[in-house]
Amino acid sequence: MDGNKSMKELQMDVDNYISQFKEGYFTPLELVARMTEELGELSREVMHEHGPKKKKASENAGSIADEMGDILFVLICMANSLDIDLAEAHERVMAKFNTRDKDRWTRKDER
Repeated sequence: MDGNKSMKELQMDVDNYISQFKEGYFTPLELVARMTEELGELSREVMHEHGPKKKKASENAGSIADEMGDILFVLICMANSLDIDLAEAHERVMAKFNTRDKDRWTRKDER
């Protein structure tokens, strides 16, 4: 596994996987429902690891990283199905934050 893939490579990996199947991508509405489900699973893992509600002995071990990976997969599926380049979307969002919110937060002291 290579943890240094570009967003384009990640989108291509997912597309290569989904393209094997006749069914193809789910509809955007189905993908939003799936994203909601995955977000709930991430929330549960965060609650168990960082919140007051710990896992029961009978519950399987989970992983915040694995749940984030599931969310990323569904997000990439949705982007691919709608022909959205996530790297370009990221650049637009960062430009927005770097202009709109440049003075919103207290900056750390520069050293």
